[in-house]
Amino acid sequence: MINAHTAARAVVAACLFGAACAHAQSPGPAPDLVLHGGKVVTVDARFSIAQAVAVRGDRIVAVGSDDAVRALAGPATRQIDLRGRTVIPGLMDGHLHNAGGGPGVNLAHVRTIDELLQAVAARVKITPAGGLVISNGDWHEAQLKEKRLPHLKELDRIAPDHPVVLVRGGHEYIINNAAARRWNITRDTASPPGGEIGKDADGELNGELVDTARSLVRLPPAAQLVREEILAQQKILHAAGLTSIRIPGSFTFGSSPVEAWRLFKQLHAEGLLTLRVNFLFRITDYSSPEKVREQVRSWGARQDEGDEWLRVDGVKTGSDGGFEGGLMRAVYDGIYSRGGVFRGIQVVPPERHRMAVQELNRLGWRVTTHVVGDLAADRVLDSYEAADKDVSLKGRRWAIEHLFIGRPEHFERIKGLDLVVSAQNHLYLAGPSVKKYWGSERAQNVTPMRSFLDQGLMVGGGTDSPVIPHNPFWSIYHFVSRDTISDGTYGASQKITREEALRVFTINNARLTFQEQIKGSLEPGKLADLLVLPADLLTVPEKEIEGMRPLATMVGGRFVYTAPGF
Repeated sequence: MINAHTAARAVVAACLFGAACAHAQSPGPAPDLVLHGGKVVTVDARFSIAQAVAVRGDRIVAVGSDDAVRALAGPATRQIDLRGRTVIPGLMDGHLHNAGGGPGVNLAHVRTIDELLQAVAARVKITPAGGLVISNGDWHEAQLKEKRLPHLKELDRIAPDHPVVLVRGGHEYIINNAAARRWNITRDTASPPGGEIGKDADGELNGELVDTARSLVRLPPAAQLVREEILAQQKILHAAGLTSIRIPGSFTFGSSPVEAWRLFKQLHAEGLLTLRVNFLFRITDYSSPEKVREQVRSWGARQDEGDEWLRVDGVKTGSDGGFEGGLMRAVYDGIYSRGGVFRGIQVVPPERHRMAVQELNRLGWRVTTHVVGDLAADRVLDSYEAADKDVSLKGRRWAIEHLFIGRPEHFERIKGLDLVVSAQNHLYLAGPSVKKYWGSERAQNVTPMRSFLDQGLMVGGGTDSPVIPHNPFWSIYHFVSRDTISDGTYGASQKITREEALRVFTINNARLTFQEQIKGSLEPGKLADLLVLPADLLTVPEKEIEGMRPLATMVGGRFVYTAPGF
């Protein structure tokens, strides 16, 4: 005999998606969980809206109306009334190094130069004479009231005898005179290729060491990456609403990509991963094809190796600097123009980058490249086009990371190569600094999301944490508002809609990693990765998006985070 539950499931399975029916897989055992009474934003091809979703094991088995989905439930099915709350697919960060800024003096919460100096001075007081004082990297000068970096002389006042190194993002250190003496850096020290030693107008050091100039400082190795750190960071990221990340190299300060990859593999083998990871290795030696091949062999990994939890996504390569060193067609603005000649830093020479990506292409690897300035984009696209002549890039989803200054002529070349753009919300925090470096006109059009989408480019979204904090809702808010933390709206014409922003952080990021068939939307057969939100992301007042946090985060059918009281 066919019982009532089996009959109900069979009827529902025959329905088309609609207000009264559920979109379901073929009939089977009753679901383990039904979430009902809410607004389910599926992010499917039609951006369908439903009321309920059913989960069995690690997969979604039905999405649709309350009546249709609840009819699938069996006696053991857990049912949760959402009470009008919103469900969206789990958010993905397409470019995240780690959730925090590493060891050292915590500067993440300082908001003035004085607060920064006080935090460093407190560490100086408890550090033995001559001992090194280092900051974390989870801060940026745009968060400060003064909107500037501390100067070497200011650090000297609080630490005349202790070497101080402030780690600012992934591209710059700020040092004091004690540090300069320790590593023999003077006003006469030449900037190394691919780097810049900052100096005042009179030629004296200002404390800034940009990109390869950081190598003049020999910091002690960071503590070895340990499993407890990864497990702790998983919890932090789940609480923010992240279910998947794409790591462009090492996961923490001081660890190599190979070390991080092996540790992730170990945790996966032990069943301890709750965050889905796509991992990029990095090329650090561009001196010859032989050196590129040697590095690839050292990884002990293959392109696309892995599963839905841990997978090799490809290789990240370099080109220019960051905010302070993006390679531009036109010179920098104001005091940052270095007398009208500074256009940024070519960290990796173009001919070496071309050689490396051609070799990686021949070896079957997928490549993405850090690109900030418009001249860097010109040269990286030259490299990609050279690789394309050897082995076609079409359909392989090679990517460009950042593309701060994207020009119309770049868009046609990107489409011609079938590339993906991996974009982040740097401007949200760093707007004032970018304006000082590049001038208002360029700053207004940093990360032109509207133009990207209108030109038909595939765009994934992320944060570049810890350069910018890992909160995905800050990214979504910035992309739909173009608001910044401290300097108002930049480039209002580049706003995108909430629906577009949600696609960027869900299904588009799944496409970036060739995983759109298993995640990125709430559809039967896909992984049960989802968020429960306290309000409707699509309709709340715009400013409320900025402060939104999930009530619950689910990965693979299991709640990995729940807020108190959910």
